[in-house]
Amino acid sequence: MPRHPLHRLALLAALVFTGLSTPLPAWAEPTLARVKDVARVIGVRDNELYGYGLVLGLNGTGDRRQNAFFTVQSIQNLLIRQGINLPPNGRTIETKNVAAVMVTAKLPPFAKPGTTIDITVSSLGDATSLGGGTLLLTPLQAADGKVYAVAQGPVSIGGGFSVTAPGTGESVQKNHPTVGRIVNGATVEREVQMVVGPQRLSIALLQPDFTTSARLAQAINAGLGDALAQAIDAATVTVAVPAPAQQRLVEFMAQIEQVEVPTDAPAKVVVNERTGTIIMGSQVKISTVAVSHGNLSIQIKSEFQVSQPLPFAPGGAQTTVVPKTETTVKEEKAPVVLLKSGASIGDLVQGLNAIGATPRDLIAILQAIKRAGALHAELEIM
Repeated sequence: MPRHPLHRLALLAALVFTGLSTPLPAWAEPTLARVKDVARVIGVRDNELYGYGLVLGLNGTGDRRQNAFFTVQSIQNLLIRQGINLPPNGRTIETKNVAAVMVTAKLPPFAKPGTTIDITVSSLGDATSLGGGTLLLTPLQAADGKVYAVAQGPVSIGGGFSVTAPGTGESVQKNHPTVGRIVNGATVEREVQMVVGPQRLSIALLQPDFTTSARLAQAINAGLGDALAQAIDAATVTVAVPAPAQQRLVEFMAQIEQVEVPTDAPAKVVVNERTGTIIMGSQVKISTVAVSHGNLSIQIKSEFQVSQPLPFAPGGAQTTVVPKTETTVKEEKAPVVLLKSGASIGDLVQGLNAIGATPRDLIAILQAIKRAGALHAELEIM
C-alpha cells in the first residue's frame, strides 16, 4: 500500500532539519531592486478621475425603463440640449438600447493636454451587457471638481456577452459584460501641477520597512558618492540636491532611480484555503516543536439482499429486499516529527515539492504550529 504524503513528509522533514547549519541558499538572500521599483518621489503620483455618462447603441441590453429613472432623465436633458422638445413625463423614451454608466480613469503624473489614457466603463443601472455600445462624450473630473479629461468611444468587454431567451427567461453569460474598457478612450484637457522641491527630494517606499528604509539611504549615498540621503522613518528617505544638480533635476532623479537597494520584508505566510494556495517568505522560522498529523476515514457501505419465504411458509409470505449496512473506521498512523529551532520554511517547501505533499496538509500543519506559538511569522488566511 503506498504511503500517505504526510508519512513521506515526516521522513523527509527529519532529514531536512538535520543540516540547518549550512548557509542560506542564494534565493534566501536579500533581493536587489531598483529604487524606481520600490519607491516613489513624494508629490509625483496618479490622480483618480471619474464621470457620469451614457452608453448608446446597445442591442436591447440597456437599462429597463421602470428601474432607471435617472437614465430617462439623462436622455431627456441630452435631447433638450440638442433643441429637441419632449413631453414632460418622458413616456415616449425607451431605454433598452441605452445604459447609464460611471467612467473611471487614472491620470498619470506630468500628463500634458492631448495625452490619451485608458478608461473603465461600469454599468450604473440594470443593463445586462455593454457589448457593442458607444460611450457618449463624458467629462472626467477629479476630487477638486475640475474637469481634467473627456472620454468617448466604443466600449470593449473583452469577448463577454449575456443572452436571455425571450419567453423562457433562461440566460447565458460569459465573463463580466457590465464592465468594459476603452483603450486610449480619454483625452487629457488639463495638466496637474506636480510640486517637486529643487533643493530636497522626499522618497516614499511603497512597502514601509525600517530595514529597507535604512538600506535605501545607504545605497543612495554609495551610488552618488556623497552623504546626501537620510532615512526619516520606515517609509521616507530625504535626499539633499546639490547646487549643480538643481539645474538638471531630471537627470539627478534618473540617477537615483537606477540605484539598486537590497530590500527586506517581514516574515509572513499567506494562505488561501479556498484554492489551497500558500505563499511564504524564506525568512519565516520555526521554533522547536513536535508535529503529528494523521487522517481518520469512515466508510459506510450499503448493499441490498433478497429474502425469500421458506418452504411451507404461511400463506401471504412475499419476497422482500433487506438492506445490509457495513461501517468501517480506519485511522492512519502518523509519526511524531521533531522540528528543531531555527528551521526555515524555505527548506521545508523544497522538501514538499520533492515529495508532492498537498497544500491542504501543509495548511493544517501551519495553522497548528502558529497556534502552538512556534511559527515566527504573521499567518494571514484569505
